[in-house]
Amino acid sequence: KSGLDPGGAWHAWGMACLKAGNLNAAREKFNRCLKPPMDLNQLNHGSRLVQDVIQYLESTVKPVLIADDDYFATLRELEATVRTRSLSLEIMCEGKIQHNSYYQECLFYLHSYGTNLAIISFYMRHDCMREALLHLLNKESPSEVFIEGIFIPSYESGKLHMLENLLETIDPGLESWGVYLIAACKYLQKKNYYHILYELQQFMKDHVRAAMTCIRFFTHGAKSYTELGGKQTWLLKIKDHLKVYLQEVSRSSGRKKMAFTFRKKMSATDVSRHINTVDLQMEVTKFLHQCESSGTSQMTDSSLPTLFGNNNMKMDVACKVILEGKNIEEGFGIAFRVLQDFQLEATEVYSKVAKQLVKQQKYSEIRQLLKCVNESGVAAKNDGDNIILNCLNEFKNIPAEDLDNLIQDMDSDENKIQAYMMCNKLRSAYLVSVRQEKARALQLVQHVRQLAESSGDDVVKAICAQWL
Repeated sequence: KSGLDPGGAWHAWGMACLKAGNLNAAREKFNRCLKPPMDLNQLNHGSRLVQDVIQYLESTVKPVLIADDDYFATLRELEATVRTRSLSLEIMCEGKIQHNSYYQECLFYLHSYGTNLAIISFYMRHDCMREALLHLLNKESPSEVFIEGIFIPSYESGKLHMLENLLETIDPGLESWGVYLIAACKYLQKKNYYHILYELQQFMKDHVRAAMTCIRFFTHGAKSYTELGGKQTWLLKIKDHLKVYLQEVSRSSGRKKMAFTFRKKMSATDVSRHINTVDLQMEVTKFLHQCESSGTSQMTDSSLPTLFGNNNMKMDVACKVILEGKNIEEGFGIAFRVLQDFQLEATEVYSKVAKQLVKQQKYSEIRQLLKCVNESGVAAKNDGDNIILNCLNEFKNIPAEDLDNLIQDMDSDENKIQAYMMCNKLRSAYLVSVRQEKARALQLVQHVRQLAESSGDDVVKAICAQWL
């Protein structure tokens, strides 16, 4: 008569029927006020009213032992208690929730008015993981429901292995679980739970991604190559994963192409290249670890370069290896292989090393570097000269004697003249210029004279004028 919403009254009446144990009447009353959710896959447990009903029914199943103040319960009550207590065991082994009418009621309300997440969470609460998984598959629920309802509760309660076993039992190839497993991996990566992620990737036999996780374990948080030296087992694990992947690819290449749809793929050439990188990183790690232990290491970089980074980082590794040995020659071989394997810009690396050596005032080692570069067999004609010119460009205060030695080591007269001019050694530039063939000598001497004039060097200016 007053036009109020009768829903609250029907719900209260339904709850009263439940408490009185009249389950059929309760169903009829609740039918007038409960509605199924618009979207069964929404990430909640349905309406508050449905949750209240489930909560009450679940609490009713728990046995309450009252024997009219008598200390000893009758045998029948004890038997009833034991039977109810063992219900969860029964469910776990058989998944037979139907043995109890209250659980049956829970399922009726959940299937009629609950979301998929509510149903799955109910199964999980009562150790019916298999039923939860089958429900997920049958309803083709999105991966968020799997993460929220099954995956998080499983690893939080230490039941990840149990979950893995069930996934494999239901589908030995794991193909139907692919979307869910990839989503679980993304979730773990986002949360930085890399140990659980690695464990899951191994279960999935996703060897390429497992190898990538091992790279993170190897590089993450290390501040020195001494630390990386202690983490070399991860490098071995990367190799193992990649080798197993290669074997699987070669085995399945003859079979149907559908295999391994959700696992990360990589061409055999790429995998072999990565195995080479790991081998080279092992060599670099041993070498630099040794250098740090023996105290020859001088470079202190904020970030620690490894061969798993981009090309700039790989070039940093090559520089580090050349600079940290007892002498230039000791690390040059490994650095040269890094440059060759990754096709890096060698002259840029050598110039970087040379500049570092100038800073450390190790001028004789620059000459040793040039010797190594020339003997490497792949250096272009002017590589050595360009390294020196790059150095002179940046450092004007190299001691006279060392400067002369460096310029004397240059191959091309043209480059020597350029170097002398850069360092304002105009007399030396003049002496080399006049040795060139007439036409070229004329141009060079004129250039030297102009420089002498602008820098106020009258002596050199006069010599040039006389020659000209």
